[in-house]
Amino acid sequence: MLFWLLILGVMTYWLLQQGVAQITRTPVWLLWLVMMTPAFIWGTWILVYNQKPIPAELVIIPFIVCPCLYWFLVQWGRLPSQPSQSDATMPTQPVLPLEKQTLPRPLDQQEEDILRTCFPWTVFPLHNIEYRLQAVVCRGQLRSNPDVAYQTIRDNIKAKFADRFLIAFQQDLKDKPFFALVPNPYQETAENSFKTDPLSRPILALALLLITLFTTTVAGVQMVDIPLDAWQANPRLLLAGLPYSLALIAILGIHESAHYLTARWYKIKATLPYFMPIPFWLGTFGAFIQMRSPFPHRKALFDVSIAGPWAGFIISLPLLILGLNQSTVVPFDPKTSGFLNFESLNPSFSFLLTLLSKLTLGAALTSEQAINLHPMAIAGYIGLIVTAFNLIPIGQLDGGHIVHAMFGQKTSLIIGQVARFLILILALMHSEFLVLALLLFFFPLQDEPALNDVTELDDIRDIIGFLTLGLLLLILLPIPAVVAQWMNY
Repeated sequence: MLFWLLILGVMTYWLLQQGVAQITRTPVWLLWLVMMTPAFIWGTWILVYNQKPIPAELVIIPFIVCPCLYWFLVQWGRLPSQPSQSDATMPTQPVLPLEKQTLPRPLDQQEEDILRTCFPWTVFPLHNIEYRLQAVVCRGQLRSNPDVAYQTIRDNIKAKFADRFLIAFQQDLKDKPFFALVPNPYQETAENSFKTDPLSRPILALALLLITLFTTTVAGVQMVDIPLDAWQANPRLLLAGLPYSLALIAILGIHESAHYLTARWYKIKATLPYFMPIPFWLGTFGAFIQMRSPFPHRKALFDVSIAGPWAGFIISLPLLILGLNQSTVVPFDPKTSGFLNFESLNPSFSFLLTLLSKLTLGAALTSEQAINLHPMAIAGYIGLIVTAFNLIPIGQLDGGHIVHAMFGQKTSLIIGQVARFLILILALMHSEFLVLALLLFFFPLQDEPALNDVTELDDIRDIIGFLTLGLLLLILLPIPAVVAQWMNY
């Protein structure tokens, strides 16, 4: 528990330092203390009283008071020159007269007149132009198909202003579409045309891969109870850790490579997949890629986001089944069994895991038994957990991107907030999910919009999206009693 509190505390401080610290004078340590207070209270209760349920008032009161206090402290110290998040994303305030406004005006009057000609009255008649910090907001009335409107006006603006601006097509909080022109950081100039591409770092990616191969191999050796001095004296014993190491690296690598290849298909700038090695526990904190250019439309956002979880799940499934075939059944002890105890795993918290375990282990597995996972099964099981975590529909997780692409940005914010509360309810029933529930409340709900964030997905992608959310439920929800009885579990 202390380990997870440490990880949660570090991640929370980093998120606050990267985000909120830019818009408020309130000390980061104070905001961190307020946000971590519920975790400290609940963690202390679990450490002191072990299996005793947390009282409802001890859950509800910190959960309500701390976010309110956090919001007050952020607003109290907010820098006057910074707009609120909603204003920055959905500009709605009227522009001041030119002689009174203090914000820079990116277009002179002649350029503004040229811009107005880029909006055909049959497609998107322009009503007014507003100047924002680092943005020109063009409001009007949509009279055409959103995709046709975006392509027409984007091409017109590029013909007049070349690559000076990125053209975004979004909706405000009242679902009114608008165009926003922001300075293009990717335009070619004499200064940057000869610079090397920082995205291409194959040596760094390969080095991290090799280091992670070693750390996960050592972790795999520990899983089969080979002591440190034994494999140091005989390095051949490291071969025993390869089933876990190679399986886990394949799962994480294929997940991130699917993101990367799909992004490149849409000509989105992205880094190579980078692994994160650690010299303890699982041997790695996973892998990641970074998108260095915006998504062109919601279709690309959907495809890039959904490719990783499905690719990782498809490779995790056979590895998990193969590993379960080599696993053993042990007596179930509620005091030691947990969803991260690989030597005594009770699969009943997950419908899909229970189904796979029962089909693989047969009559030997009952509700009074747990599973001592083979290292390859551990890798497949971690792949299942990684898939479920990424599919949670919150913020910039893959699931957050998916619901954003399916339902739009405003609805995705509501879905993300509901998902937070549902995971919290699940954590109150199964305490092993408490750290996950706390962590999700520090993830921002806001997702970066695509350039064309108005055009909706086609029916096929909507169906695939609903099936993907169904996969999340199969992994996270426990097996119903009726199904367990039918399976003799």
